[in-house]
Amino acid sequence: MLRSRHTVPLLILMVVIGAISVSVALFIDWLPDQAADQAERVDQLLWFVIWVSLAIFTIVTSVLLYAAIRFRVGEDDDADGPPTHGNTTLEVVWTVVPAVLLAVVAVWAYLVLSDNEALASDRLVVDVTAEQFAWSFTYPDAQVETGDLRVPVGRQVELKMRAKDVIHDFYVKEFRVKQDVVPGITTRLIFDPNKTGTYQVICAELCGVGHGVMRARVIVMEPGAYQQWIDTARREVAAAPSAPAPADASPAPGTDAAGSGDTPEGTPAQP
Repeated sequence: MLRSRHTVPLLILMVVIGAISVSVALFIDWLPDQAADQAERVDQLLWFVIWVSLAIFTIVTSVLLYAAIRFRVGEDDDADGPPTHGNTTLEVVWTVVPAVLLAVVAVWAYLVLSDNEALASDRLVVDVTAEQFAWSFTYPDAQVETGDLRVPVGRQVELKMRAKDVIHDFYVKEFRVKQDVVPGITTRLIFDPNKTGTYQVICAELCGVGHGVMRARVIVMEPGAYQQWIDTARREVAAAPSAPAPADASPAPGTDAAGSGDTPEGTPAQP
């Protein structure tokens, strides 16, 4: 192979295509920030798949381009090419290598999923309700319901999610976690926030005409600030009138009484 007159030009073509591919991968900020432990594990696996794919893309594209240019026949050449009978070594290589890569990715993905869903004993449990087209979050221990999900940084969160109408999907891209919310089924989602900030909850399942506006916020707070917020919300709930509001005056989920869309700090959880 090294003595072949095709080796040097083919290697040069591979270097050029490989350099372009690596530059596109490295110099464009493809992924959002990481804000949970799960994101780092998912990104490591994702980058492994990307680098392997780029290597295969570089080899295949280089050989294809070189063959198309170097072995192109004239327009007046209608002769059949020489007969070929396959190459056993090549066929074994392109069968074994993808099989090994698939096995590596499958095992790695299993380990990532197991680590991402390992439960911590001190996790914060929050009940999530999805309906067209709003999210609501209930803290069972405090009996507080809000339109934004507030969690302390550094503490694992377990969401127990239910849907009232159609299938929705809870997705926070900075956490790299995503889970369907299905009517009649309680689905779970685990994440370990490690960076304070405000992140968007997106419904990633087409759920109706208002699907595009079905958003909420995840507010990751310092533990002290979170405790202060939950204590304040608990007191406001305890001080709220116990009589239910008239049906026609009840605010829609995720809105205040004026329908402004501002999230209430805390409302009594529905029984």
